[in-house]
Amino acid sequence: MLRHSTQRDDTGRQIPLYGPEGFDGMRRAGRLAAATLDFIAGHIRPGISTGALDRLCEGFMRDSGAVPATIGYRGYPCASCISVNHVVTHGIPSDEKLLAPGDILNIDVTPILDGWYGDSSRMYLVGEAVPVLARRLVEVTHEAMMAGITTIRPGATLGDLGHAIETVARRERFSVVRDFCGHGLGRVFHDAPQVVHCGRPGTGVVLEPGMIFTVEPMLNAGRAEVKVLSDGWTTVTRDRSLSAQFEHSVGVTETGVEIFTLPPAPSASSAVLAGLPV
Repeated sequence: MLRHSTQRDDTGRQIPLYGPEGFDGMRRAGRLAAATLDFIAGHIRPGISTGALDRLCEGFMRDSGAVPATIGYRGYPCASCISVNHVVTHGIPSDEKLLAPGDILNIDVTPILDGWYGDSSRMYLVGEAVPVLARRLVEVTHEAMMAGITTIRPGATLGDLGHAIETVARRERFSVVRDFCGHGLGRVFHDAPQVVHCGRPGTGVVLEPGMIFTVEPMLNAGRAEVKVLSDGWTTVTRDRSLSAQFEHSVGVTETGVEIFTLPPAPSASSAVLAGLPV
């Protein structure tokens, strides 16, 4: 039975609290999201289009018994978001957009499996000639996400999480995008709480067992400011600097945190991720 916290997030919404059934559903959906990102890693190469990658992601999710959550969501046309280089988020896949050696890209997928939403994204490197700054940005973004996740436990706050992410980014002189945030999910794609990737320790929502949400920081090599293009979705850095993002879906347990979207086993994706743990 779904319960709700007595707390509300900054939007005024009550925060759902899930029990064992919810955690089990999120494990299955999260594993499929991770498996989709593992699968697509083997297809990333110079010359392939982001449209072709999207169709491969869609086929994998549907063949696994899931439906891509993004198709038709507020008019979004594709099964994934694929954001290349200075695209921060919500890049729309296209047959005209071909990957080039040295590109970095984020692929974001959300399969709906048995009514549960598994939401995750990873960065990928195209070829061997990826610039040092781009590689470092990818590495630090992953480190920042994991720093935030390690703060999650009952009694901690979302301010603790955001502060941990921002501390890693600032140490490396990268900026944290503030226009987008993580979100609650479960049987709803976007739910309470909002999860901001910056903050002050001890502030914000107090974490309780049963809360489920995403942690998905976006870091820019330049300034934090972004803009949305005329298609209403594609978001880019205003200064054209590189951007990177990682995302996990997590749940607050009685003793800490469970990451639902970890890959089931080491895979070829580790090479694409330049050896990063996911």
